[in-house]
Amino acid sequence: MLIFETETWLRQLEHLPELGIALVLSLLIGLERQFRGKEAGVRTHALVGLGAALFMVVSKFGFMDLIAVNNISIDPSRVAAQIVSGIGFLGAGIIVFRADAVRGLTTAAAVWLTAAIGMASGAGLFLVAGVATVGHFIVVLVGPLLRKMDRRSAAELEVEYLDGQGLLRDIVAEITRGNWNISGIRTSEEAEPGYVDVSISAQGVGAADELVRVLSELDGVRTVDVRVSGRSRRRRPGSSRTGPGSASVSR
Repeated sequence: MLIFETETWLRQLEHLPELGIALVLSLLIGLERQFRGKEAGVRTHALVGLGAALFMVVSKFGFMDLIAVNNISIDPSRVAAQIVSGIGFLGAGIIVFRADAVRGLTTAAAVWLTAAIGMASGAGLFLVAGVATVGHFIVVLVGPLLRKMDRRSAAELEVEYLDGQGLLRDIVAEITRGNWNISGIRTSEEAEPGYVDVSISAQGVGAADELVRVLSELDGVRTVDVRVSGRSRRRRPGSSRTGPGSASVSR
């Protein structure tokens, strides 16, 4: 039988380097993801890369015994195409949608790239697979550097103002005019009768103290609280007036 022929086993041994290289490169990406505490770590990336490489080997060489059979045509790219579409389901399972953000996009992209690296390794394109792996590490290292260079800060504003005066429109206008982008607005039910208490999430490069001053000067605004991320100390000044234009700052 064909399975017991020595030549068959030797041909299979020839494809072990493809699987080994795919496993090593996938492990490197998985280790990076694991050290960062991401959703998919070493095992997921290693299995994805190794599986993709195996699929490629099967796609290229697994049907060699059918080439001589009449009325049978073989398209080696069909299995590879199914890898590309199939890996999307795994990536979608990693992405988590929450009320304020989307988590797991980078990890899902890393799994997708790992599958591509495994495919390249299975196809014998070792140099391409290695360069793609290096590219992954370049991208993940550049990302934190860009975040450090980004001067934007996140602020959580709590504004209490008179109800029925249409002040929310003016508050939003002043925030955006101060180079801040609003990402969310929530209304609190703890405000006193006749007043509205809203929490506004914003990101920008403007000065938080200046933003508080401008908002507190709006007629009908009772208090303004701000909490800016990225600052280790907290200070609460003694300005806590109860009339219009008052501001309470928390940094």
